[in-house]
Amino acid sequence: MSVADIRTDYKKASLAESDVTDDPYSQFANWFDQALKADVAEPNAMTLSTVNPEGRPSSRIVLIKEFDERGFSWFTNYDSAKGQDLESNPHAALLFFWIPLERQVRIEGRIEKLSDAENDAYFNNRPLGSRQSALASQQSQPIADRAELEQKLAAVIAEFGDNPPRPAHWGGYRLIPDHVEFWQGRSSRLHDRIIYASDENGGWKISRLQP
Repeated sequence: MSVADIRTDYKKASLAESDVTDDPYSQFANWFDQALKADVAEPNAMTLSTVNPEGRPSSRIVLIKEFDERGFSWFTNYDSAKGQDLESNPHAALLFFWIPLERQVRIEGRIEKLSDAENDAYFNNRPLGSRQSALASQQSQPIADRAELEQKLAAVIAEFGDNPPRPAHWGGYRLIPDHVEFWQGRSSRLHDRIIYASDENGGWKISRLQP
């Protein structure tokens, strides 16, 4: 079979303007809850896209850790490639793709860092191994081999044991959206696309986009 011949005809659901809530946060919460109930694998996994100072975009999968009317939050190493991108260009895009439900959610907006209190609270609730790894790894930096990385981890364990501190370069970001699109796959590629766009009064304009 040719790669060009691989296709799926989406038929599971539809999305009308009358189906959605007045704001994208509650609509996202509804869809996220449905993804959980449908046992979608890692429904919290999202593609994060950033742009570096030269205008070169890059994407990677990260895990959302909180969402509410303030925005969508995740945690990472501030010195990583994505952290450096966001330092120079504090705007980003998120993408959720829930294949079993034939749904996508696209989110765009500006970025802010979380507070030290929020970073400490989440870091201290992470599994021990994840906290130790945050100290051991200089994310996105080259390393000779796996053995060197494991040696760095062993050094962290030897120094801090079960109480590794949050490194200053580790913390969270929040994306404050100005555009949120809910995409429902439909037959013959006539997909449903409902978009929320922020207005000058802090509200949301809801409209339909052509597929």
